[in-house]
Amino acid sequence: MNIVRKDIDAVNAIVTLQVTKADYQEKVEKTLRDYRKKANIPGFRPGMVPVSLVKKMYGKSILAEEINKLVSDGIFGYIKENKINILGEPLPNETEQAPIDFDTLEDFEFKFDLGIAPEFDVKLDKKDKVKHYAITLSDEMVDNQVKQYTGRFGSYIQEEIVEEKDVIKGDLLEFGDDNKINENGIKVEAGVLCPAYVKDAKQKKLFVGAKIGDVIKFNPKKAFENGAEIASMLKISKEEAEKVESDFQMTITGITRYKESEINQELFDKVFGEGVVKSEAEFIAKIKESIQQNLDADSDYKFGIDAREAVVNKADHVVFPDAFLKRWALATNENLSAETLEEDYSKMIEDLKWHLIKDKIAKENDVKVEAEDIDTFGRKIAKAQFAQYGMPNVPDDILAGYVKDMMKDEKSIKNVVDSVVNEKVVNIVKESVKLDTVKISIDEFNKMLEAK
Repeated sequence: MNIVRKDIDAVNAIVTLQVTKADYQEKVEKTLRDYRKKANIPGFRPGMVPVSLVKKMYGKSILAEEINKLVSDGIFGYIKENKINILGEPLPNETEQAPIDFDTLEDFEFKFDLGIAPEFDVKLDKKDKVKHYAITLSDEMVDNQVKQYTGRFGSYIQEEIVEEKDVIKGDLLEFGDDNKINENGIKVEAGVLCPAYVKDAKQKKLFVGAKIGDVIKFNPKKAFENGAEIASMLKISKEEAEKVESDFQMTITGITRYKESEINQELFDKVFGEGVVKSEAEFIAKIKESIQQNLDADSDYKFGIDAREAVVNKADHVVFPDAFLKRWALATNENLSAETLEEDYSKMIEDLKWHLIKDKIAKENDVKVEAEDIDTFGRKIAKAQFAQYGMPNVPDDILAGYVKDMMKDEKSIKNVVDSVVNEKVVNIVKESVKLDTVKISIDEFNKMLEAK
């Protein structure tokens, strides 16, 4: 098979593959023989079907299949052997390709369009300035975090007098039209009510300050805004609750209050692990360290965005095979319309520029991803996910098991490897440019991100 490349310009080329009978004849004949052995055709014993009949029935499809394999292996082998950095995948040429007729031709010519990645340099030095936001750690952040921990690790206690946020348990009886208990009315044992959710101020006042054993007369319809709350309290359906108009009495049998944890050794152990923190001062210091790590991660995230933008802007002059890329994008994504592609194309090129620049920086700096890098980054992901569920101090063995399970998925491994490379490249950029450090509060920082 003969392969010829014709460059249209620096980023577009046509590759022609010339396939002769000698290239495919042996493979086609072998496949025909295999078909003959397996063919199950009425009137012939297995393996005794005439080759001519097999060829008549399957020859064209076998020829097409073998040539397609030959062409596919040929073009990708050619690209690999010649180290051509293509964009997307080869596409059948639409202007110079002659018709292919498997019935009459023995020699074939296939033409493919290639989109070639542009060659360019992006040099970084201390003349390039990129903002680096140093988010300030405030006392309010520390106080809020302490409050979250004391709230999260609190406990329920039984009280004697009702406060607004308490949960009241009691027996409920429905009044009739005669202002007496309706013996056939709704009766609920151990119904539950929280004054904080009572919307009507007068109804709420009936409960706040009440004691165990008190009997409270109230109207559920006035107390609550929707039938779901009434249904839950009276243990009836929402449809039934919508019809409730009567007054009820509640005999209070229990008052439960959630009490925040005290700042003591028990709390320290629950938050950071047994014996890790041994005093309130160490507790506060550990919280500050944890918050600062999160702030630094946010700062690095923003720097990564700004560094990417600064680097990509240096490649404004780079020319891409736009017509090829648009054609390839439409050919490989059936849900993509030409209109949407035109709207999103500039973003697609920005992403492509960053991808090429990132690869170039990684190669020039011999960036490698080791097993240790994958494990470290995987643990970072796992820690962040556990922290979202209020578990900031997950044991190493659990983290290791989580990462091990995550790494069983090839897609997860690829995502982690890509993230590690991205992180290393951003750090290289960080070392190469001049950092324009800006101190900023967390509120200002968040507003800035929302504005983007």
